[in-house]
Amino acid sequence: MRRFVAREDSMSNVTRIRHELPVSMDIVHAVAEFDAALVKAIVAAKEAGLPQGLLAAILHGHAHAETHRMVIT
Repeated sequence: MRRFVAREDSMSNVTRIRHELPVSMDIVHAVAEFDAALVKAIVAAKEAGLPQGLLAAILHGHAHAETHRMVIT
């Protein structure tokens, strides 16, 4: 298994889930609910006619913004 070492920079405040394995059932449940809600929203957006590229761009933007918040705060 590949090991990653925490660096002494802004990334050191990002939680790496491997430190918390195995995860609690609360986290497993929250991830499952999040995933189901995300899939439901994606399906609804596609059915409403949202172009695939725009959908991907929106998801990418949110992922980028959340990553930025994790690194900065």
